[in-house]
Amino acid sequence: MAAHEAIDQLLTSAGVDSRRLRRALGLLGGGDWWTLADLVRETATSRRSIESLLRELPLERTGDRLRLPADRARRYNEALGRDISGLTDPVAGLAGEHADTLERLRDLIAGAPRGRHTLDHVAATADTVLRRALLLGARFWLPGARLLCVGDHDLTSLAVRMIHPDVDVTVVDIDERILGYIDAQGLGVRTRWADLRLGLAPSARGQADLAITDPPYTPDGIGLFVARAAEGLRDRDHGRILLAYGASERTPMLALKVQNTLSDLNLLNEAIFPDFNRYDGAEAIGSAADLYILRPTTKTWPAVSARVDRLATAIYTQGPQSVEAASPAGAPAGEDPAEFAPALLAGEWPRELLPKVPRTRLSTLLAKPYAAAPERVAVAVPAGLEAALPRLLLATRARHVRVLLAGRPDDLPALTEGVRPVYDVTCRSAGAGAVLDAVRLPLPDADAARIVRRILDSAHGKVANTWREALAETAGLTRKEARAVVEEAAPWAGDLTALELPLHRLAGLPADVSATLAGAR
Repeated sequence: MAAHEAIDQLLTSAGVDSRRLRRALGLLGGGDWWTLADLVRETATSRRSIESLLRELPLERTGDRLRLPADRARRYNEALGRDISGLTDPVAGLAGEHADTLERLRDLIAGAPRGRHTLDHVAATADTVLRRALLLGARFWLPGARLLCVGDHDLTSLAVRMIHPDVDVTVVDIDERILGYIDAQGLGVRTRWADLRLGLAPSARGQADLAITDPPYTPDGIGLFVARAAEGLRDRDHGRILLAYGASERTPMLALKVQNTLSDLNLLNEAIFPDFNRYDGAEAIGSAADLYILRPTTKTWPAVSARVDRLATAIYTQGPQSVEAASPAGAPAGEDPAEFAPALLAGEWPRELLPKVPRTRLSTLLAKPYAAAPERVAVAVPAGLEAALPRLLLATRARHVRVLLAGRPDDLPALTEGVRPVYDVTCRSAGAGAVLDAVRLPLPDADAARIVRRILDSAHGKVANTWREALAETAGLTRKEARAVVEEAAPWAGDLTALELPLHRLAGLPADVSATLAGAR
């Protein structure tokens, strides 16, 4: 079959959706050189579809770049008419006024921690992040508004603060590196640690007017992140959730499953901007994702409450918590928790193990203090949830905690650094996993160390409240004086609990407490 006949057949088979392939033909025939990745991103078409087109074309190549020969380009360089760009880019006319911000965002994204494939990270382009901030301002009244970023590897929070500095922005994320990076920029973004599978950070609940999320692109991932975003809204009548989600044009059933998940949460799909989000990567979905504007209804919150605890923890497409991976529970091979004689089992344990010992879920342990303060607690942490380890240790309030890890994290010393004022921590290997023992230390003598210990021993309470009370008692200050000292030295403390503190805040707590003592004398 001649090349042009094969192309005609390919375009015919694509039907009304052939416009994206014709766009690629126009680009290849325009005289410029194109890489495969650039074609995918420019046309928002899956890599497989572009590859199927390229296989039929007589191409010129130089390195990894290609184009149509000039004598062939004319046949395929058909006029496509005007692009209905308002559907995909309603703020295109505004972006040109923010060239300096765009350049700064490019630098910030380039300097950000690299994405983790186990968290399905793919970086959005700086232009995308800028346009998200512009769209928020064009669509909503932002003076005095509160925005919750449910995950923020894309650094949308920084773009919003640069464009709309009067917006109060909070980020909740599981990635400690991202939280530390955002804090380091000094733009006034509030950061909170949270593993959304275990719950939304308490201080982020019911506080936002708008929420935005770019979650893992699985139905359970979308459902979990959007449900947590709904939990974060304070304005239940007028609040909105912005969702980035993309699927290949070849997999409409996957997109339907996601939309069914949103429907199950009783969310009104108020608008969809096709291909609004562009990425450096994600070629399977055309390096693009739609932007949804979702409006909760009165039936959304009952649906969230009924469904959120039943959403699977396997929400990612890769790694130990992917939808294909088994989620190991219980003890590593060769370990017998009965020998430890725990008074409480936390996490998923075999039913037949110690049937008379009380049990609690990890999410429950983090959400509220256990009714008693047991001497010994055994905690089972499945692979992929290791980031919760320091918070689980602080939440137990036990004299001796034994944690059975299904996997051994590479950054275990960093994970446990923030709890060392409370526990003496040791760790040993056990098969593919590890066993960690944390024994509670006696109360320290030094004033600063005792304040730190009091804050961490009250891990479910608000950091600022405990800090002020302890400082007032130790330094002989009034509550008002202690509040002023803490607010000046640690404006980030606010209304969050120790369980929400990012690791860099936990690790820096002794120095920050010492600074408040010095300021009080």
